Parts: sequence; structure tokens; C-alpha cells
Amino acid sequence: MKKVLIVAEAGVNHNGSLETAKKMALTAKECGADIVKFQTAKLSSIVSKYAGMAEYQTENIGRKMSQREMLKKLLLSFEDFRSLASYCTEIGIKFLSTPFDLESIAFLKELGCDIWKVPSGEITNLPYLEKIAEMGGDIILSTGMSTMDEIKHAFRILQSKGERRITLLHCTTEYPAPYEEVNLKALSVLAEEFKCAVGYSDHTKGIEVSIAAAALGATVIEKHFTLDRNMKGPDHKASLEPDELKELVVSIRNIEMALGNSEKKPTLSEMKNRVTARKSIVAKRDILKGEILSEENITTKRPGNGISPMNWHTVVGTAAKRDFREDELIEV
Repeated sequence: MKKVLIVAEAGVNHNGSLETAKKMALTAKECGADIVKFQTAKLSSIVSKYAGMAEYQTENIGRKMSQREMLKKLLLSFEDFRSLASYCTEIGIKFLSTPFDLESIAFLKELGCDIWKVPSGEITNLPYLEKIAEMGGDIILSTGMSTMDEIKHAFRILQSKGERRITLLHCTTEYPAPYEEVNLKALSVLAEEFKCAVGYSDHTKGIEVSIAAAALGATVIEKHFTLDRNMKGPDHKASLEPDELKELVVSIRNIEMALGNSEKKPTLSEMKNRVTARKSIVAKRDILKGEILSEENITTKRPGNGISPMNWHTVVGTAAKRDFREDELIEV
């Protein structure tokens, strides 16, 4: 199985602190993630002054305010991202950030980004999609809140400037996402419909759904994490803490090994157990030479180093070639 790309989604869980963002990048590296991902936006471009918060944001923060007021405290500056991207290179983890506006797309291109993560909320943003289509590089497109027609339309736009490698992430855009609304079977539907790689952006609590997605063929797993779930902010409560992120990475790597390939044959470790686990045809009681072998005097018992019970009907009805003691392997 191709290695699953594990994206540790820091998002805005740094709470606007470059120092915390760097600590999150280092934590993601130490936990074994392949990519640490942030969110880049210009406040004036992402939300109008009239935009209110989502229900989960109000609940997690504990009070109401405008989205603009909330995000003002959470966004890093472009200069912060220059420093952060450099730091990620220094410590050896791939930096990725989701742009939320056209200016941020241009900035991340200048920064050298070669993978574009398109969030679920931008899948119906035509100017945004057309700009991403011009950038080159691979695309990871989240599909939360989307109909199949909306995904098809966005997919065509992203391919309009030349064939691109697009990975579609199935996603349920709620924080945390209810298990009954996860619908992991949609992974195979997306893969079949678009003939492309698929992955999963996980907003559920815990790690089991991400592990299940990896077992079902997800090539990318994206999961929010935080340094401390008790920190103030909209996404902390639906995020993993570092020990959980590490457990997720280890579990997915184990799943990769466990999936193997499609060939069914005994493994090396199984081969050494065949003799002790399988059975042979043995004497049920003492048998005299010349006695006719039948269900009355033979049976099957371990070990499996004699005549296989699959040859039972060949053995039954033949004469014993010598005396056999009870439990002795039958020879013909």
C-alpha cells in the first residue's frame, strides 16, 4: 500500500502566536506527521463585517462576536508565515497552508508552495478556484457540505488549465462531526466517480474514524490537533492533543502494513505454524497389520506432519501396512 499522507492540521489553533505555531510544527514533526498545515488569510478579504460566527464557534469560544472580530485574534501575518515556513524546513517537516483569499494564494505561491489545499468552504468560489487552477502543483480538495454536482463543477474548474493531480477529501463540516453523519462509504463513491485518489478530513472526536478511513483506502488523512484542548478558540475542542496525534500516526502506519497486497497465500510466519496447527490421519486405537482402515480405527489429530485429512477417502478402505499404536501417524 502506498504510504498514507498524514496532515496535522494546526489551522488557527496557534491563537495568533507565531511562537505557538512553531511549537505546533515541532510537535507535529515529533508525532510523526508528514505535513503540518496552517490557514492563511487576509482579514479584510475573508469575511464581511456582517458575518456572524458558526454555532460551534460561539459554543467553543463561549461568547458571541463577529467572525471578523474572532479571526482578528487568530490570524498570522504574511511575515509570520515566512518565518514559519522557514522553520518547518529547518526542522524537517513539510509546511502547508490553506489560502482563504486571492491575495493569500499569490503569497503562498511566492513562498514556494507546491501543494494547494482547497477548503470545503471555497468549493463554490469560482474566482478562487480559477486562481488555484493557474498555480500548478497538486491539489487537495475538501468536499464538506458539497453535493456531487458541486464537486464535479469544482473539479472541472481546477483541471481547466491543464491536468492536475487532485485528491478529494471526504469531510463532514461540523466540529465535532457526529459519527452518524460521517458516511465513510462515500470514499469509494468519490474514487469511482472521479478516478482519483481520495482521503479524509476528520472532524470527529478521537482517532478511530481516521484509522477506519485509512483501512478503506484513504491516501490522505487530515486531522486537527492542538497543544492543549482547554485553550480558548473555535477549533481546540474538536482537535487531538499531541499524545493522541502520535497514537493516530502509529495506528495508521500499522494499518498500512496490515493491508498488505491482494495476494492470498501463507505468510512466512504462518508456514512455521502449519505443522502444529493442522492435523494428520492417525490411529484411533492400536491397529494390527492387514486390518482394514476405517472410521472405527483411524481419526484426525495434530500435528500436521503426516497424511493430510484431505486424503481421508483415499486412506479409508486400505489395509494397514504394519502395526500402528494409538495416535501414531498412519502410513500407506
